[in-house]
Amino acid sequence: MRRFANSPLFIALWAALLFLPFRDLRSAGILFALLFAFLSLMFVIKKVKPLSCLPVRLRLPDMAGHRNILLLCVPILFFTFPFFMQNYYLDVLIMFGIYALLAMGLNIIVGTTGLLHLGFVAFYAIGAYTYAILNTRFGLGFWICLPVSAMLSAVAGALLAAPALRLKGDYLAIVTLGFGEIMHITLNNMSRLTNGPNGIIGIEPPSVFGVSLGRPDRYYYLVWAAVLLACFVIRRVTGSRIGLAWLAIRDDEIAASTMGINAMKYKLLACASGSFWAGLAGIFFAAKMRFVSPESFTFMESALVLCMIILGGLGNTYGAIMGAFILVLLPEVLREFQIYRMLVLGVGIVLIMIYRPYGILGGGSESART
Repeated sequence: MRRFANSPLFIALWAALLFLPFRDLRSAGILFALLFAFLSLMFVIKKVKPLSCLPVRLRLPDMAGHRNILLLCVPILFFTFPFFMQNYYLDVLIMFGIYALLAMGLNIIVGTTGLLHLGFVAFYAIGAYTYAILNTRFGLGFWICLPVSAMLSAVAGALLAAPALRLKGDYLAIVTLGFGEIMHITLNNMSRLTNGPNGIIGIEPPSVFGVSLGRPDRYYYLVWAAVLLACFVIRRVTGSRIGLAWLAIRDDEIAASTMGINAMKYKLLACASGSFWAGLAGIFFAAKMRFVSPESFTFMESALVLCMIILGGLGNTYGAIMGAFILVLLPEVLREFQIYRMLVLGVGIVLIMIYRPYGILGGGSESART
């Protein structure tokens, strides 16, 4: 009986019965199906212990034997999505890719180097507004603005970091938070350049040889090609001497300095690198929406991206993508629950952080060890 009580079927059925008074039978059935599928995946495929037996620091089984199969199946599955999915779901996957870029960029700063950054959305805004202004006012195309937006965000990240990195801990977080708010106010008040709170409209989508990539089924491939490139580059960098220096600074900056590591130099490089990917995400966002406004770049965006990397695992590139997957796609899956979906999402995140305090995929430096 106890074994049955810990089974995915019993847990999903009990949760659905508890949810039934709040909604109708159809919604409770959807919750049962989703919860049963998720728990079955956790219990059967990953062979996770029942909830009553879970330790505080749960260890997932070694998936190294299945890595080659996963690396082959996942790209094939993602490649086939546009052939059978509606445009709405493709738009969600595109936003998932954009947030994955943001999460991987912030993961370099916070997860790998250990610098608490609360104004990351500012560099996201710089990339988006750079393309919006250059395209609508000067007629420059997407491919010309792509490196310009990314590099300008990287330069802004380094310029902010130069004085801010003299501070540490909470003081550094306050400075970066202030920079994010300054950027938001600046975008609102510089009406001649940014059109103020009304934003900039009429942004052109990218095109290749005269063929527009603005359609979701085409833009999807462009965004995810950038995500794969970012994942490859970031893992290569974090596995190099630069990445090892970042990890040393994160673990003990004083010890790293005594070993000859120029802490200021590598922290500046980390901020510039993370901001580069934020600017890249910004130009993809502007080209997709064809409209930008200051309200798209508030502090809540920085907090959301920070939650993604904490949820997936600090210092884990794949964990950043996993966190983006959960916090972008799961609210859409739970849209059926309307006002209760954020409650369900919040409870799920709390449970994950209780049983996986270092993130779903674990923190640390997998990339540096592989």
